[in-house]
Amino acid sequence: MNMTKRDYYEILGVTKDSTPDEIKRAYRKKAMEFHPDRNPGNKEAEEKFKEAAEAYDVLSNPDKKARYDQFGHEGLKGAAGGGGFDANDLSSIFEHFGNIFGGSFGGGFSEFFGGGFGGGRGQKAKRRGQDIRVNVKLTLEEISKGTTKKLKIPKQVVCHTCGGTGAKDKNSIITCSTCHGTGQIIQQQRSMFGIIQQATVCPQCHGTGEMIKDKCPDCRGTGTVRGEEIVDIKIPAGVMQGMQLRERGKGSAAQNGGVNGDLLVVINELEHPLFERDGNNLYLNYYISFPQAALGAEVEIPLLEGKAKVKLPAGTQSGQVLRLQGKGLPEINSYNVGDLIVNVNVWTPKTLSKEEKATIEKLMNSENFQPKPGKNEKSFFSKVKQFFDN
Repeated sequence: MNMTKRDYYEILGVTKDSTPDEIKRAYRKKAMEFHPDRNPGNKEAEEKFKEAAEAYDVLSNPDKKARYDQFGHEGLKGAAGGGGFDANDLSSIFEHFGNIFGGSFGGGFSEFFGGGFGGGRGQKAKRRGQDIRVNVKLTLEEISKGTTKKLKIPKQVVCHTCGGTGAKDKNSIITCSTCHGTGQIIQQQRSMFGIIQQATVCPQCHGTGEMIKDKCPDCRGTGTVRGEEIVDIKIPAGVMQGMQLRERGKGSAAQNGGVNGDLLVVINELEHPLFERDGNNLYLNYYISFPQAALGAEVEIPLLEGKAKVKLPAGTQSGQVLRLQGKGLPEINSYNVGDLIVNVNVWTPKTLSKEEKATIEKLMNSENFQPKPGKNEKSFFSKVKQFFDN
């Protein structure tokens, strides 16, 4: 499969509003077109066959479809299974989907489709508007809680003069004389499987089944004009840099009353002055004074929201690592929350007064002030790694 996954609705040629039966019929049509029995030795057709199976597995499952509609492919990572098949294994696909259409999927192409490739006339084609991609900048505070962004999106909108039809008036829309309103042309040919009946998009009306006799003067027959829309985008807590959210139907309007494109919202994480992020964990360099380290102290560790009081023991060493559980970022669509990893540093003053210098010089030769690292003293990276190993 390609590293860059295609849109599942695009793969099957359906829309978000398509019914389960329409999705099922669309998958059957794609499987018929690219089935290995019909395309022996054709690797490209085999990959498209697998791709269609993967798309159908998601869009036929209400839970997976809901996650995909909101978050795209990212929303399916780590999702509960239930597919029960390997999208890269043909035998697995045959076994899993064999009962969907009746018969044995792997027992032969004609058996799978009930003896023929045909299947009557399909639905009229609907044009689809362009997808629009926008970048949204978020602070870690916004990512921690989730937020709503109001965006002004320049795009193609429905022409108000013609209502999106592209016609001057309702009498200007006529039935296509080539396909007689079906949007398709049916062709038949003989093959080793028998008579194959294949439907192709009408070249005259491009699958709509209709033609425009007199065009709208404002949109010139396209049904859309340049405009803009204010869109409220709800961004869930826990999103990450580069993640892409998909808002179905919020893209450009399609020509002649088709299906709107989608709005793709790409997450850009703003740099934070205190914290660094790694997954759902946050990292913080926290400085304490030498007296605090030597005598111990109760300190306030900054959080994304508020502060946490932590008691440091006497003799705290620079490089000691603290872990504040549940003080990191939430995992998207989950109750799991990351941790705050604090690297404690003892601050050494760069300048001293005469009195301070004299005091420290008195302590310089004291045995307690001589470095005595233990044999089991671990590096900062070892300490951090230990947290994750546990």
